[in-house]
Amino acid sequence: MCVFNLTRQSFLSLGVGVLPARFGRLGRLIGSRRRNWHEGLWLVPCHMIHTVGRLHPVDVVYLDEQLRVLHVIERLVPYRLAPLRRRTHSVLELPERTVYWSGTRAGDQLMICPPSGLAEQWARMDGERVAG
Repeated sequence: MCVFNLTRQSFLSLGVGVLPARFGRLGRLIGSRRRNWHEGLWLVPCHMIHTVGRLHPVDVVYLDEQLRVLHVIERLVPYRLAPLRRRTHSVLELPERTVYWSGTRAGDQLMICPPSGLAEQWARMDGERVAG
């Protein structure tokens, strides 16, 4: 899955794996290696994460059901608990510096989809601009 910030027109990730919450804890511990710049995890549903068992810091993006950014944490170091955010529907766990490089902030609108979905979304947005 790709993660694109529609507000800032920037990519957060080109390779996010989706982990249902029931598998998230185990999956994160197994995958505790350092991720490439384009890899991440999307935990759905999820209200918080921890970095117990992680070897490297991560950036954390809390999302509501419409994929709007509610809160970001840059560089959550290993063996920490991220704060619980009750309004959160899902959480992105991304390599450190992702939030910085993408410019992502609270209130931004994200799109998470397969690469083919990006082309469809951009074509739809171009059509709306022409019609508008």
